[in-house]
Amino acid sequence: MAKVEDLDQVVVRFSGDSGDGMQLAGNIFSTISATVGNDICTFPDYPADIRAPQGSLTGVSGFQVHIGAEKVFTPGDKCDVLVAMNPAALKTQYKFCKPTASIIVDTDSFKESDLKKANFETNDPFAEMGIKNDVIAAPITQMVKDCLADSGMDAKAVLKCRNMFALGLVCWLFNRDLSIAANMLREKFAKKPAIAESNIKVIQAGYDYGHNTHSSVSHTYTVETKGTKEKGVFMDINGNKATSYGLIAAAEKAGLKLYLGSYPITPATDVLHELAKHKSLGVVTVQCEDEIAGCASALGASFAGALACTSTSGPGICLKSEAMNLAVIMELPLVVLNVQRGGPATGLPTKSEQTDLLQALFGRNGESPMPVIAATSPTDCFDAAYMACKIALEHMTPVVLMTDAFIANGSAAWKLPDLAEYPAINPPYVTPEMRGSWTPYQRNEVGSRYWAVPGTEGFTHILGGLEKDNKTGAISTDPDNHDLMTRLRQEKIDKIEVPDLEVLGDEDDAELLIVGFGGTYGHLRATMDRMRKNGKKVAFAHFKYINPLPKNTAIVLKKYKKVVVAEQNLGQFAGWLRMKVDNFAPYQYNEVKGQPFAVADLEKAFMEIYNK
Repeated sequence: MAKVEDLDQVVVRFSGDSGDGMQLAGNIFSTISATVGNDICTFPDYPADIRAPQGSLTGVSGFQVHIGAEKVFTPGDKCDVLVAMNPAALKTQYKFCKPTASIIVDTDSFKESDLKKANFETNDPFAEMGIKNDVIAAPITQMVKDCLADSGMDAKAVLKCRNMFALGLVCWLFNRDLSIAANMLREKFAKKPAIAESNIKVIQAGYDYGHNTHSSVSHTYTVETKGTKEKGVFMDINGNKATSYGLIAAAEKAGLKLYLGSYPITPATDVLHELAKHKSLGVVTVQCEDEIAGCASALGASFAGALACTSTSGPGICLKSEAMNLAVIMELPLVVLNVQRGGPATGLPTKSEQTDLLQALFGRNGESPMPVIAATSPTDCFDAAYMACKIALEHMTPVVLMTDAFIANGSAAWKLPDLAEYPAINPPYVTPEMRGSWTPYQRNEVGSRYWAVPGTEGFTHILGGLEKDNKTGAISTDPDNHDLMTRLRQEKIDKIEVPDLEVLGDEDDAELLIVGFGGTYGHLRATMDRMRKNGKKVAFAHFKYINPLPKNTAIVLKKYKKVVVAEQNLGQFAGWLRMKVDNFAPYQYNEVKGQPFAVADLEKAFMEIYNK
């Protein structure tokens, strides 16, 4: 009987062909872990190919999950367990293994023809790669065939269940409760109960195989939740779903219909898919013929009085920019979601970067200021979406909400919020007293123009892309008026109140301040924690509000002797901070790899700066 060892944390990586169901297996294991109270952070890592040739190196799909007894901030640099369903997965994913990692392989997929597809030169891939890790080798394909021999499923459908056998093995290794997985599968295949039961049977077979055949394994493991878990109802949620829920919540709070005009694009499409499910909540979704129509239709919905949104990635922002600029001059509320991916052009469509920041700030003609918010984690996508809507509606402006492929597809345990605790959303509607004296660009105390929804008696008006007179709302080419309107549009954005920048760690006496923005929060936070554990005086400040910046930004950044700005681009945020903060010259750490930061690499780079 194997001894059960309790771990504080563990990282598991599932990998195989794109059709091997690694994302589903990883998601189920993540949900099982979250359900028993573990903290999780996930990283789906899949290719851009719709379906690469089976067994090819370019077609490998991976899913990594970091499970912790306490809070975890990243999906982990390296894994403790690697599931490699074929030689290509072993070859491309072994670099993510710790030296002590266990590797689970399907021996039925390691035949000579499979090895050739992965460009192995010998019939012993482990020796060829110098792999000395523990290997749990199992004839998964054949055992799945035997398990489902009487199921009535065709051969192709049977093979699709191999991922569940691997999942069962992993659940055995970590003593996981299979009933949670069974419930998930019955829900997922509610309309196909026979398929659900077949998959459940295979998971059990994988679990039993590990228990019975590998009883000589010295240890199996558990990750028991430690400390006091915050009370509430939790779910495993990814960033795109959290963004969708945040938009719905804001519409509910504001008492408005939610409209999404969108065109499918990786990695933002899931927001359209999710919102399309919620017609019962008054959500209207339109899959438009192109990106331009998606943004233009949303602007029309905004003019008509809805909470209007459009979703895309970087290439779509290029196409939407003209309609976004129209929203600026018309001063209409609009939320523009940019789920960033690798660029330029088609670039790396399934990978993650932070390379659209300057596009969000300046990617339009003329002086066209626009608030920019960058969500910091999968769960923060809910709050960021909510606040983007609040700012758009209360300040009558388009807002860019930035996430990225890493946090949009990654997931974490999320406590379901109480909407009553969220701030009210109060658009600056015209009042009956204004009837007869109101003009389209009449403004309130924070510079927002009043919103007259079409159909409101006595408030007929016209908006458009030509400059308007500040007093009358009529078309104007007067130089002084244009200068005034340009400044008023800028002042309106500058007056938006955002929370002060928070400093974590050694706030008062740090030798080094780490600075980042958006989806790199977890990796930078984990790096600070590791450096402080090693006795270094380090602080950390992370930006969610990019434009306008928090009012205490300059005070914080100038407080420390050394500041390093780390970002997944070539220095866009560092440049923005230098523009806004006088005499600020930070160190920079920049990567544009399409992959999340590695904490070990960050620590090494930051230590070099620390010791200068």
